[in-house]
Amino acid sequence: MRELRPGLWHWRARHPEWRDSEPWDPNVSSYAIADDERLLLFDPLGVPSELEALAAGREAAIVLTAPWHERDAEGLVERLGAPVYTPLPDSAQYLMDTYGLTAEQAGDGSPDVVWLLREGKGEARPYSAGDRLPFGADVFQGHKPNDTVLWLESHGAAISGDTLVDFGQGLEINERWLRPGVTREEIAAGLRPLLELPVEHVLATHGGPFDRADLERALSSS
Repeated sequence: MRELRPGLWHWRARHPEWRDSEPWDPNVSSYAIADDERLLLFDPLGVPSELEALAAGREAAIVLTAPWHERDAEGLVERLGAPVYTPLPDSAQYLMDTYGLTAEQAGDGSPDVVWLLREGKGEARPYSAGDRLPFGADVFQGHKPNDTVLWLESHGAAISGDTLVDFGQGLEINERWLRPGVTREEIAAGLRPLLELPVEHVLATHGGPFDRADLERALSSS
């Protein structure tokens, strides 16, 4: 674990569902922001005990950049009683319309965070692109409607789920998982407003952290 700037931490942990066929490194990144009032855990996996201890006396919350980045969220909810900010999972209709699945294949939609949304194990606080979250984060849409990039001006940080990644070639737009009919340039254009902001840290959950120059290269038109 390392502190990138006062109150902003980064650490890595091995993802338990990683397989040899995955393009991403088995060790994924998580981040935390803490001040005197609040502890925010972003896509948390293997939270260091000293960070988890900061929840005492603070308002803790878990923030998922995408619903499938739930990682250790369920266990943290049980221990900390923290609410979970998350985009909603893919609905059955979305899966049918986007990927051509049958109703049988789509079932009840994606099973992401089912424990939170369907089983009621915790307090869900759904959000979507265009929202401003109560702790001062602006939400940008990534390569899917429910894969986001969060901008936190208070720490000069952009936090990305699966849109800005490092799969071994440095920070780049993730073209492997683009939706049918969506191009890299469309995603880059949607994120270029970030370059008008005072971004200092780009906190990718696959790889990272990175800096502003890396973001500029990732969002270039070439």
